[in-house]
Amino acid sequence: MRGWILYKESKREVRPENYEIHSFLDAAKSDGIEISVVRPEQFELIVTKDDRDSILLDGKIVPLPDFLLPRMGAETTYFALAVIRHLEKLGVYTINSSSSVDLVKDKLYSHQILAEKSLPVPKTMLAKYPIDVELVKNKLGFPLIVKTVSGSQGSGVFLSEHEANFIDLMELIQATKSNMNIILQEFVESSRGKDLRVFTIGGRAVACIERSAKGDSFKANFSRGGLVKEIEITPEIEWLSTEVAKIFGLEIAGIDLLYDGEHFKVCEANSSPGFEGIEQCCNINIAKEIYNFIRVRLGMFDLV
Repeated sequence: MRGWILYKESKREVRPENYEIHSFLDAAKSDGIEISVVRPEQFELIVTKDDRDSILLDGKIVPLPDFLLPRMGAETTYFALAVIRHLEKLGVYTINSSSSVDLVKDKLYSHQILAEKSLPVPKTMLAKYPIDVELVKNKLGFPLIVKTVSGSQGSGVFLSEHEANFIDLMELIQATKSNMNIILQEFVESSRGKDLRVFTIGGRAVACIERSAKGDSFKANFSRGGLVKEIEITPEIEWLSTEVAKIFGLEIAGIDLLYDGEHFKVCEANSSPGFEGIEQCCNINIAKEIYNFIRVRLGMFDLV
């Protein structure tokens, strides 16, 4: 089985601290999988009726892989999406698909879809300049969350505790990035400084952890030093996470849930989720699980 991992760095450029890429490389080596890490910029795309000559890697025609594993998440550029789409058109199995990756990049649009499906999500509105502070206060109240439409690992997420610092933040954004798309979201107090990350593969919830922020931070991301512990996958957690993954067409997903009293709200879905925190406290090898799932999808499970 041969695969390409689409990432922002090539194999020789991957930094030692990139846990997930190294996990995929190690698991591939032990399982006899031929894997390469490639950057979008290494490709040339040509629209032609002769499909075989329509994609070049480092200027050369090379054998296509059995599968493509995009690992850029919210950082997926238009060109990277074009590469994924092109390989899909050539019959390469991609996990996740270009449409799913593109969909979950947009946090507002993904919330609109979840709300349409009657799933519990925080009340969310698109910021419009100049900001109508009274409207925001009446509809969302304070504290509230300010997010960029696209972002990952807690970047582009801010907590405004009071009206005054919300106004200051909005004035700063408008003065420096007036064209930035911002969403405003109700702050779920019962989930302050903690949330759940559920990892799903092929419609199954395979692991769940609680992430807790260190100190006074409200961001619980493991990549930002958050603490993690394994959590039992209850029927509600399993249904919410697998339903979100199904709605977005994600075969691999990291679903983030917020505590909402005795229940949960869906914070967001990630198409290229990290799993270092999960493997730290759960007895699971995520890379191997993903490769096993790909084998089943490709009908190559008998080669193991």
